[in-house]
Amino acid sequence: MYKVFVNDKPIIVTSSQKNENNFPLYLLKNTVKEEIIYKLINENVDGINLYTPDLEVGWQFFINSFDVISAGGGLVVNPKKEVLFIFRNSVWDLPKGRIEKGETIQNAAIREVEEECGIANLSLVKPITTTYHTYYQDGLKLKETFWFLMTSDFKGTLTPQLEEGITQVVFKNEADLKEAFKNTYENIKLVYDTYLKM
Repeated sequence: MYKVFVNDKPIIVTSSQKNENNFPLYLLKNTVKEEIIYKLINENVDGINLYTPDLEVGWQFFINSFDVISAGGGLVVNPKKEVLFIFRNSVWDLPKGRIEKGETIQNAAIREVEEECGIANLSLVKPITTTYHTYYQDGLKLKETFWFLMTSDFKGTLTPQLEEGITQVVFKNEADLKEAFKNTYENIKLVYDTYLKM
């Protein structure tokens, strides 16, 4: 299945007809994305299932109806096993940003983490997962973020990229993470949970 978050509520594109989450179930081919998004934003709906018999074909059909913006990001771990977080728009987040023309996904992810956090000595270990969420900026967009596990032994001062609205950059230990997860996005929890399973 694939999850796309709309204001932290999931649209689940699935080939399973089992409704284990009690979200309304619609046929993907019969849905209008604007109506689904309207329901998630304005109605008392916690999520929506979109059924398609062929998951990959259905998923391509679904994302082709969006203006897709691709981004790269990193879950950075230091030698103490602490995780690098940024504080932006009053929410704890992981560093990420748009892939520029001619840039590889990996290079974009490293560049964005360096720019947003003022960090160096990054090593890209492996891909973690890809997340999806919608947002409005000159119309409805679907952000597709490719996340990578990174390590760094950086000992200098972390510097938030203020022009990007980032006010704090900090490595968080396990106790700090539990607190941060009370004020973060569902996608970020998904990235961290996937990392833990690795």
